[in-house]
Amino acid sequence: MSSNTRHVPVMLQRCLDMLAPALAEPGAVVVDCTLGLGGHSEALLSTFPAARLVALDRDTSALRLAGERLAPFGERATLVHAVYDELPEVLDRLGLPRVQGVLFDLGVSSMQLDEADRGFAYAQDAPLDMRMDQTTGISAADVLNTYAPGELVRILRAYGEEKQAKRIVEVVVRERAKEPFTNSARLVELIRDALPQAAKRTGGNPAKRTFQALRIEVNGELASVERAIPAAVKSLSVGGRIAVLSYQSLEDRLVKQVLAAGATNTAPPGLPVVPEQYQPRLKLLTRGAELPTEEEIAENRRAAPARLRGAERIREDIA
Repeated sequence: MSSNTRHVPVMLQRCLDMLAPALAEPGAVVVDCTLGLGGHSEALLSTFPAARLVALDRDTSALRLAGERLAPFGERATLVHAVYDELPEVLDRLGLPRVQGVLFDLGVSSMQLDEADRGFAYAQDAPLDMRMDQTTGISAADVLNTYAPGELVRILRAYGEEKQAKRIVEVVVRERAKEPFTNSARLVELIRDALPQAAKRTGGNPAKRTFQALRIEVNGELASVERAIPAAVKSLSVGGRIAVLSYQSLEDRLVKQVLAAGATNTAPPGLPVVPEQYQPRLKLLTRGAELPTEEEIAENRRAAPARLRGAERIREDIA
């Protein structure tokens, strides 16, 4: 399937509108921290003809496909194989101390979900891999087969918000002793059998939360987000803007905390005038998180859980 036909970028117009005031000037640099198949990047380059794009992705297949898609833009697009929390190093290497726009589209890309052999999707049988960068790191099968039971329970609870974590882990530990896990179908079946009837009636596929938890653990996603959002805010010039799309509550909470902290004055209470160093660095561009429209969800069901938050840099940090 070609990269253009399979991928509808989530909340695209809203992201472009949010970043627009920062990207109109010639020489503006926008960073797409989650290139994926290049849908958002292509739209940024087309919409802001004076802007230059730097795009990051840890997935080598995504970089290859997006590279073909963005080839017509020539030197305006710089694609980098990196995890988004490596943003400061990437900008440093490119000699870009400050940028005018940053976009994050967190979560799994459409391509990773659609490529059966990557093991992200619980709807089809595939090797339990789930690495976004298949050149490095441990797979989901390694996590299931080698982690201590207590650690597995912690991961399912913390990253999957799975109430039945203990029950699922008991079954996993019993079954892995008989035969190590390699494929997703066996895991899905075991989870289905392990859960009480009431738990199966709510919230779609009963394996969904376990798969989310494994994916976050394998890719170190929350830790990356925790480092990446503050680093991205720091890289913005005054007047620069950041837009972040999250797809699950844990990520959205992290994004909310970083942006809210930047938009708060940090002065000790009772000062008659707030000195410059305590003034907010950011102005929030969204009230709470913005959600996709019903039309958009109808066109692209993967947009349904999306939450968009944005902020503008309004002053420099003062040491």
